[in-house]
Amino acid sequence: MSNAAANEPCDACGDPTTDALARTVRLSVDRANIDTQRLCPDCFADWIRRYQDRMAGGDSDGGDSEIIVD
Repeated sequence: MSNAAANEPCDACGDPTTDALARTVRLSVDRANIDTQRLCPDCFADWIRRYQDRMAGGDSDGGDSEIIVD
């Protein structure tokens, strides 16, 4: 059994990340996979902070945009 897949690099920083520590962020639109990122714990925490900052900002253009989380 190969250990190479268990130590793939983080897509953000490139550091090796074991399966036990990796977090996967998937972006899907209409059930179609648009993007998948494998992130180490630190990069995942940064991603969450950016997401929270953007979502807390509200709708800046005044339009009728809608975000659906599935």
